[in-house]
Amino acid sequence: MSGFLAGLLVAVLPLLAAGFWLGRRTARPASLAGLGTPVEHATFETLHTASLATPPLRAGLTEETARKSARKLRSLLGTDALCLTDREQVLVWDGVGAHHRTEIMERLTGPLETGRGEAFPLTCDTPDCTVRWAVVAPLTVDDRVHGALVACAPRESAVLVRAAGEVARWVSVQLELADLDQSRTRLIEAEIRALRAQISPHFIFNSLAVIASFVRTDPERARELLLEFADFTRYSFRRHGDFTTLADELHAIDHYLALVRARFGDRLSVTLQIAPEVLPVALPFLCLQPLVENAVKHGLEGKADKCHIQITAQDAGAEALVVIEDDGAGMDPGLLRRILAREVSPTGGIGLSNVDDRLRQVYGDDHGLVIETAAGAGMKITVRLPKYQPGVHLAGRLTPR
Repeated sequence: MSGFLAGLLVAVLPLLAAGFWLGRRTARPASLAGLGTPVEHATFETLHTASLATPPLRAGLTEETARKSARKLRSLLGTDALCLTDREQVLVWDGVGAHHRTEIMERLTGPLETGRGEAFPLTCDTPDCTVRWAVVAPLTVDDRVHGALVACAPRESAVLVRAAGEVARWVSVQLELADLDQSRTRLIEAEIRALRAQISPHFIFNSLAVIASFVRTDPERARELLLEFADFTRYSFRRHGDFTTLADELHAIDHYLALVRARFGDRLSVTLQIAPEVLPVALPFLCLQPLVENAVKHGLEGKADKCHIQITAQDAGAEALVVIEDDGAGMDPGLLRRILAREVSPTGGIGLSNVDDRLRQVYGDDHGLVIETAAGAGMKITVRLPKYQPGVHLAGRLTPR
């Protein structure tokens, strides 16, 4: 899909540049001195104008995004007026002749149904109105017409018909990318819901059982553990944001480990080495805690020996390097590969494959989990978190893609 979109942009932009140059070559001849040939100047200005119109369109087709991009799109075409519509109404009208809105929408029935562009004369009783002709170019995403780009001019023009069609194709590409972004967001939200659903019921049951055991013998201890449990569940089931800070994720891990220590006592020891400068780094919500839970599960459960877990977070230039290591039972590498490939379901708790998938979705395939393990040799999980990634941003008071 991305290769097709890139190829389409490469094919469309030269046509846009040529159309822009044809429309502007007589208007600004003196300004081209020292800036290369007229075609080179037009190409640069077209690319620059297109880049300014891109960010709003990447948010989809709405009144706000149409308003922010319409003037730039009209500049690309050099027309007297331009409007963007959805299937129901004119979202924005930029330029003269806004009184033609109703007529435009009445004439869009055919193009919106067939997905084919049209050009037609406009009726107007206003003597000084310069808008006499309209060119309609549908905006389509996945073969579905979402709206139309309508360019208005004083007279019929074959060049404008072609240019409007190319600009509409470019706008459609941006809307398709916006649709892909929204699909990705919905997928991440679904993954978070899956993570929440997979929070081990055994952990919840065991935590409540431990708290209950202290109610009579040590009420103050029971109260402290109940607060730890409340803070951990509040964080795990929060509703705002797909991302969090490393500091907040480590804070949730601390609540989790407090409950685990209450159950296993001195059988569990934990060492943390955290570089303060990486604490503000953003990462996918509920990303590291499942890895610590995995370390506890394979390090303690089902064996009588003590377990040591080491958590480190280091500054690695453009990235934060997080390592979670345990000296527990480990895992057969072949089984691990099948679990990450979702060929085998994990035995309870939150699967490593879920976290691995989310990291790859956000940062790319080269930022998946790096896991070193063998049967009886413990497990070491390394996570590389870019300090900046387009699209990673924190909600509310917090601040990344």
